[in-house]
Amino acid sequence: MRFVPLAEIARPHGVRGELRVRVYNEDSDLLLHARTVRMRLPDGSERDVPIAGARAVNKGLLLRIAGVEDRDAAVLLRGAVLCLARDAFPPLEDGEFYACDLEGARVVLTSGEEVGRVTGLRSYPTCDALAIDRGAAGSIEVPLVEAYVDGVDVEHGVVRLITLDGLA
Repeated sequence: MRFVPLAEIARPHGVRGELRVRVYNEDSDLLLHARTVRMRLPDGSERDVPIAGARAVNKGLLLRIAGVEDRDAAVLLRGAVLCLARDAFPPLEDGEFYACDLEGARVVLTSGEEVGRVTGLRSYPTCDALAIDRGAAGSIEVPLVEAYVDGVDVEHGVVRLITLDGLA
């Protein structure tokens, strides 16, 4: 089963074990509805934890994990990454895709030239960008906008770009 990182525990909130969580995609509400998440601790260990409660706050999320009852226990979780099973994501409409499904996809120009592979997605205030490993040519970020992206085929793992002009 594949788990997708959705957020990182930033700090405790209050004295009753509530956690301030920095969600990677501010538009996502997946953690608000999750009952269990996989927590990757900074030491590399992982464990499944039940969610006792979640509520949205400005640019973040406050989360309660079952068994975390005070600030001292919450402090120990700082830096942990919260992941959700990819199978738990809601279905999408035609033409939509989850950014996590693009990781590892081949990137080609409409001319057929191979560009590289998607290594991740970066979110910026103005747009999202695909992080692409170009091998010996280094890495590049391509804005996920129509001026650069011709199409995305999640099923076949291919992203088609119109151009790389104007990108460093």
